[in-house]
Amino acid sequence: MRELNGGRVDASWSGIWIAVVGVAGTLGAAVLTQSRADRARRLENLEQNLERRRTCYITLNTSARQYLTAMSNYLHALENDEDVPACLESLEAARLAYRDSYAEAQMVVPNVVFDASRAAKKELNHFYGDLKRYGADPSAYASELADLHPRLHDVVWRSVGALRRSMRVDLGVDR
Repeated sequence: MRELNGGRVDASWSGIWIAVVGVAGTLGAAVLTQSRADRARRLENLEQNLERRRTCYITLNTSARQYLTAMSNYLHALENDEDVPACLESLEAARLAYRDSYAEAQMVVPNVVFDASRAAKKELNHFYGDLKRYGADPSAYASELADLHPRLHDVVWRSVGALRRSMRVDLGVDR
């Protein structure tokens, strides 16, 4: 036995303390390793979610812009009575592609981007409806078709631009 701070500690207590410290160190190392593994998994999940959103955003942005371009082409075709059936076919294909990408976005994007997406969809669909209605009889709706140009450029394109900006902010590209 020996004295420590005025008290006596025998060899058996020293052995117990050494064992306790050893077990605590082993358990602490296991907890630290598990904590680091959990953190790595969380970071990997965040990166996967970001990549999934990025892929969705690329598809949504591309399809929205192609839909807009197809509407613009169809509008010009109606006004000039040139290649109307082919432009209408392209418009319908672009509309379906946009619809599919929008459906995917509903499941992937955060609310702030979804709100911008919903606003753009509303403008796109409203414009499409008017374009189809006036396109049924272009000669009777010549002035209405001409009036669609400012709305296409001032309202519809801007709504798609706002959607693109919200996606870029979400991805951290812009602030």
